[in-house]
Amino acid sequence: MGEHRHYRHFVLAVITFGGMLNIADRLILSIMLEDIKHAFALSDTQIGLITGFAFTVLYVVCGLPIAWLADRMSRPLIIALAIATWSLMTACCGLATGFWTFFLARMGVGIGESGSGPAGTSLLTQTFKGHELGRAMGIYFLGPTLGTAAGLILGGVLAHAVGWRMTFLLLGIPGILFALFVFLTVQEPGGRPIPDKVSLGKGLIAWFTGIRALCANRVFLAGSLAFGCMIVTGYGFATWLAAIMLRGFHVSTADVGFYLGLAFVLGGIPGPLLGGYLTDWLVQRDGRWRAWLPAIATLGCLPIYLAALQSTNFWTFLGLFSCGYLVFLTAQAPTVSLIQLAVRPDERAMAMAVAMIFNNLIGQALGLFLIGYASTSLTPLFGTKALTWAVIDVSAAFAVPAVLFYLVAASGMARGPLKMMNGPGSSQA
Repeated sequence: MGEHRHYRHFVLAVITFGGMLNIADRLILSIMLEDIKHAFALSDTQIGLITGFAFTVLYVVCGLPIAWLADRMSRPLIIALAIATWSLMTACCGLATGFWTFFLARMGVGIGESGSGPAGTSLLTQTFKGHELGRAMGIYFLGPTLGTAAGLILGGVLAHAVGWRMTFLLLGIPGILFALFVFLTVQEPGGRPIPDKVSLGKGLIAWFTGIRALCANRVFLAGSLAFGCMIVTGYGFATWLAAIMLRGFHVSTADVGFYLGLAFVLGGIPGPLLGGYLTDWLVQRDGRWRAWLPAIATLGCLPIYLAALQSTNFWTFLGLFSCGYLVFLTAQAPTVSLIQLAVRPDERAMAMAVAMIFNNLIGQALGLFLIGYASTSLTPLFGTKALTWAVIDVSAAFAVPAVLFYLVAASGMARGPLKMMNGPGSSQA
């Protein structure tokens, strides 16, 4: 029993570290945006396309088929292949010669990262019991937080020391080695068999049937749309905040990377843990707190972020941002556990893939593009402050529908303590 418990914690640690690499490789770009913008003479609109749309295109195209396989095949194998792919394509970003080659490399990163999240969260949901899942997801979301900090700190130091091209190469290579480690050490629970040729031949029909069933699940659909809208704030700040600091406080790339990474750590470590523990405590009283808590956090972080962006003191700015980030991240664990528990066990990887498509289409492709476009449009009026207003305005615009979708999800959930989804057609969580 002790060995089983230790192995579960090992799997959680591995999946969490994979999430850390995922975000580090994805957001390393943010600390080097200004260098890349000047190297290729890009506008903020083009930067918005590279950071959001390029990544999302193949993430969306590949996410659902890979998730369908993850519900039927070895999830550790899929996770390992995903990590190896995005790490290789991150390294290729350092070889880009202009807008379009960089765009294509970012599309490759999207292919790899589309496979790890659905397979990883599905594996964790099967590994941990319902009353432990909030805490497990809270720990899992430390990975993206630490990845954001690591990407900013290492990216800032390396970009300052060896340039942005070599930085991409140096940060892409370790992921390939970690992919091999995952393949060799993590096992599929229960040793699920690979489907035979007949089941694979009928896979396309099953695939569309599964998606249709998920979209008919009100709790799942509303929760996924809420996730996509609320994450606009997360991606917006994670992607553009370094550029805001460079333009507003006139500090070096290395300093921005270090201090912003520190701010992400100070707010990012307690945030997911607090959200996870609060969720596990609150849902014992009423399962609808899986929707109510993130709705409160989505709105609650915005005034703090606004105060941070209006500050002219560097340290006040960092302190307020850390507080806002802490509040924002309390939404992550309840949101993902809501999505996972709203569907049957054999739908969970596909469910997470669909949720991540909303996450990336709305949060990255649309949100980051709108921020870049708004910044370009507002520059004649606000100058260097245009990007600041673009980030907060777009974040606030998407927070309102996020809260409404959370309330819709809550309205479809049963009153009283948490119940897990095990039967077909259920819409409680």
